Amino acid sequence: MYGNPLQSLETGHWFKLICGASYQHLPAVRSLSLVYALAGADCIDVAADAAVVAAAKEGLAVASQLHDSARKRGFFPLCRPWLMVSLNDGEDPHFRKATFSPNLCPTDCSRPCEAVCPADAINFSGVITDRCYGCGRCLPVCPSQLITAQSYQVSPPTIVEQLQDYHIDAIEIHTQTGREEAFQRLWEALQPIIPQLKILAISCPDHPDLIPYLKTLSEKISPLPCPLIWQTDGRPMSGDLGKGTTRATVKLAQKVLAANLPGYVQLAGGTNEHTVTKLQSEQLLNSPPHFPKSYVAGIAYGSFARSQLSSFLESLEQLSHDDPPETKNNLSSLQLENHPSLLWKAVTQADALVSQLKRYPQQVRV
Repeated sequence: MYGNPLQSLETGHWFKLICGASYQHLPAVRSLSLVYALAGADCIDVAADAAVVAAAKEGLAVASQLHDSARKRGFFPLCRPWLMVSLNDGEDPHFRKATFSPNLCPTDCSRPCEAVCPADAINFSGVITDRCYGCGRCLPVCPSQLITAQSYQVSPPTIVEQLQDYHIDAIEIHTQTGREEAFQRLWEALQPIIPQLKILAISCPDHPDLIPYLKTLSEKISPLPCPLIWQTDGRPMSGDLGKGTTRATVKLAQKVLAANLPGYVQLAGGTNEHTVTKLQSEQLLNSPPHFPKSYVAGIAYGSFARSQLSSFLESLEQLSHDDPPETKNNLSSLQLENHPSLLWKAVTQADALVSQLKRYPQQVRV
């Protein structure tokens, strides 16, 4: 049986679902939150958007109602996963949207952009903004180079005002080496929110100066009223591409672990069904008691976790096509719990990923 989010961190069994910092497809966010909560996720990470947060909360509320049913079916959901929102202190690939004018596309174009899009966010009308999460795979394949990426960042004062209304449990800050001043501005703006947090996560890609930068950030945010997670973003938004994508994040985790920074280390960026096996082979998961700090505390799954449920979400949308036109694509018309057979098949699929980490043998640490 699973414990609670903090216990998961302490024992190296923390599982986080990344819905996507730019992903705003509300029915999918709701369903993803519902299904992975029932499968035992510790944390659901979503965009800092009021509608997205509301959709995730609705999914978590339904999961709470189905808690006993899930346990009777052999799943081990937590009482409630922590809800996290992602912020950025500057330009970041997680905070962007692809865009192009379909009127400029050649009539004989084979549309490779549509073929490579993992979110089904491209059609003959252009980019479906709510579905695009900024992976960038469409950018290099456009034969006419018509696609660009638009980055965004909400001003710190604005985001703080919004966060106070969200009543979330956790924040993740995406940053990059060399952005000390930008991070400081965001951190100062977040001070009214910090006392309510159950966890703070900092995500940063690799760089030759990464460790000195993280040490600087550690000093800036100390003391913290909650635990800290260092997210090692090895190869962002690539977990659905194949086995090799997990290597970068494991290598980066080893680098951060060796620095012995205060806080937990959690993988992201390229994580998939091979990640737990790779961590086992590197002896980074559930380390022996005499190496209490040389272990990975958890794994965050983004594009791969979402891809595991894509067929179920597509089936749900297909079922909604019989609804009256005025209700099509509304959140209320795409409620997965109204289709129990589809719901529990989706939870079974999600559980296959969650249980890799959750049911890995635990060891007592000193």
